[in-house]
Amino acid sequence: MKGIFFIVSFLWIVAVCFAMNFKQPGEKERLKAIGLLSKLSETLKRAFRADSDFEPVPIPASGDWLYEHPESGQTFIDFVNSNPNKPDKKRKRIYLQPLGDFPRERSPSLEKLKDYASAYFSLEVEILPPLDIKESMLTTRINPYTGTRQILTTDILNLLIKSLPERAYCLMAITMEDLYPHPSWNFVFGQASLAGRVGVYSFARYDPVFYGEERGKNYKKIMLWRSCKVLVHEIGHMFGIEHCIFYSCVMNGSNHLKESDARPHHLCPVDLRKLHYSVGFDVIQRYRELQGFYEECGFGEEEEWVRRRLKNLYTD
Repeated sequence: MKGIFFIVSFLWIVAVCFAMNFKQPGEKERLKAIGLLSKLSETLKRAFRADSDFEPVPIPASGDWLYEHPESGQTFIDFVNSNPNKPDKKRKRIYLQPLGDFPRERSPSLEKLKDYASAYFSLEVEILPPLDIKESMLTTRINPYTGTRQILTTDILNLLIKSLPERAYCLMAITMEDLYPHPSWNFVFGQASLAGRVGVYSFARYDPVFYGEERGKNYKKIMLWRSCKVLVHEIGHMFGIEHCIFYSCVMNGSNHLKESDARPHHLCPVDLRKLHYSVGFDVIQRYRELQGFYEECGFGEEEEWVRRRLKNLYTD
């Protein structure tokens, strides 16, 4: 018994120490991550200011992304120094590539996803004709835990790189099939290539039926709400934006559905500044377009957050 107790205690200590590898950034570190604002316009100063609309990243619990993947974080200056891709006069459109079937009764609206991406990134978005999974010669497997088919993400990314449209800033494949990035992984929600400007994400695990549950009355709304969030997270990576460790942000990493649901739709000041650096949008107009989208789709909390944010931006 003593030996078993020792082993259990040792494993518990190792787990605690591993979790402690991530230290929640303090206010000074968060402000440093945003960078100096003194040379910006008054509107941008307010837009990137760390006020009460933004909460610090939560301390990770066992099983959460930062618990298992401690990250050092990417400041605004780190981002600029990385020489990230930017849209230009020729490459200024986001393309969405449906992969496989999108049955109406269990899939999010592709048109809504298009509208959301357009408002979020202030760029044109186009939906391409769907690709057939079998004809595309993609590697698949049957997940031993769920019994469902999965597609290897690296095959998808390689296919997308070869078919990147000339006018594309980036190309994102979307699918109702489950994904895996490596034989040793159980699954992945999505994956992107920063250099290749391509990515893929799956909606499969946002369907309650995937977990043997029934679809509720608000299923369509919840499916779209979740899909919109992972869509902009993955496209954000293709702008060179890494996982956020400073604030509660759409760019926070996630290991499971509960953690993905908990992160907000909005970008924190650090990552909003990164996206603005790359695209140069009108901050106020962007928030207004997002507010209209949230209102149309019935995303009450998100609409209220943007409404409050706009009010704060107009307040000195």
